[in-house]
Amino acid sequence: MADAVQGPNNLERLIRHDRLVVALALGLITILAWVYLLRMAAQMHAASSEAEMHEAMGMRMASWGFADTGALFLMWAVMMAGMMLPSAAPVILLVLATYRRRGGRQARVSAGAFTAGYLAAWTGFSAIAAFAQAALHAAVLLSPAMSARSALLAGGFFIAAGLYQWAPLKNACLSHCRSPLQVLAAEWREGTAGAFRMGFRHGLFCVGCCWALMALLFAAGVMNVLWVAAIAAFVLIEKLVPLGIQIGRASGALLVLWGGYLIARSF
Repeated sequence: MADAVQGPNNLERLIRHDRLVVALALGLITILAWVYLLRMAAQMHAASSEAEMHEAMGMRMASWGFADTGALFLMWAVMMAGMMLPSAAPVILLVLATYRRRGGRQARVSAGAFTAGYLAAWTGFSAIAAFAQAALHAAVLLSPAMSARSALLAGGFFIAAGLYQWAPLKNACLSHCRSPLQVLAAEWREGTAGAFRMGFRHGLFCVGCCWALMALLFAAGVMNVLWVAAIAAFVLIEKLVPLGIQIGRASGALLVLWGGYLIARSF
C-alpha cells in the first residue's frame, strides 16, 4: 500500500521538476528573444534616423537585397518566438505532463519537439511577413522606421485587423488555442515526431488566430517595441483570460473605429 502511494507521489514530483525545467527554458528563450529585439530596435532606430536625413536631402531609399530580406526573416522569427512562447507555455507544460504520465521517458524531449513544431509554424509566418515587408519597402509604402507612410494605408491595416477579430476563422482558431485539453484528446500523437506534428498543428491554429494582429506592426512600426509588447500582452489575455473571446471582439470594434478615424483624417 505504501509503495502504491509512493509511486504516484514520485511521479508528481518528477512532473513538477520537469515543468520547472521546461518553464525556465521557455522563460530563458523568451528573455533572449526580447534582448535581441531591443538591440535590433536600437540599431534600426539609428539607421532609420540616418535614412530620414537622406530622404530630406532628396536621396532615394536604397533597395533591399536578398541578405536584407534574410535579416528581416531572422528578425521576424525571433520576434514571433518572444511574443508567442509565453501564451503557448501552458499548452507546452500540459503536453510535458501528459507524456510523463503516459510513461514517456523522453517527456522533456517530446515537449521540446512540440515547442519546435510550434515555432516552425510561426517561422513559416515570419518568412511570409519578411517578404511582405520587402514588397512594401520596394513599393515605397513604408517609412525608414518601417511603418506605413500614409494614414490611409495604416487605417486599412487597423480596419482589416479589427474585422478579422469578428471572423468565423478567427473564432475557430482562438477556440482551439484556448482549449488545450480538447486538442490533446483529439490529436494526441506518440513519440518525438508525433509531438512535433502536434506542435506544428497547434502553431498553425495560433497563426490563424493572431496573424492580423501581427500585421498591425506594418502600420505602427515593425520594430516599435511598445507595440510589439502591447500585441504580445493582448495575445496572452485573449488566449488565457476567461473573457478573452469577448475582449478580442471588443478590441476589434475599437480597431475598426481607429482605422476609420485615421482614414478620415487623411482626406
